[in-house]
Amino acid sequence: MADTPGHSHLIDFPEVLETLVARVGELKVVLGAAAAPGLDQMAAQLRDGLAARERGDVGLAVAKIGQAMDLLAGLASHADPAEAAMMRAVAEQFKRAIARGSIGEARAQADVMRERSGSLLRPKKPR
Repeated sequence: MADTPGHSHLIDFPEVLETLVARVGELKVVLGAAAAPGLDQMAAQLRDGLAARERGDVGLAVAKIGQAMDLLAGLASHADPAEAAMMRAVAEQFKRAIARGSIGEARAQADVMRERSGSLLRPKKPR
């Protein structure tokens, strides 16, 4: 059985990113109407990153997800420059963590970004 090199470290992580994509509407309320086009672009980059992950293209997945996090941090700078500095630092830590496969750290950084954005995380109901 062939193993997909470099793909396994992303297996348990996509639900956090899928939640972020699903909750872009909440971010639009928090960051305002002017941020809506950028948030749509961020969501598209996340979807592209998740699709690359599904194909096993780890390099593209990490790049797209990193671009989305950078965009989110940039959008935050328009709402609150002090908050944006923190978001940029968190985005950078997130990118480094996901690039080296540190799922726990990446998840923690994504949670910080989500919490700072004002978005609420609602656990999925069991099927």
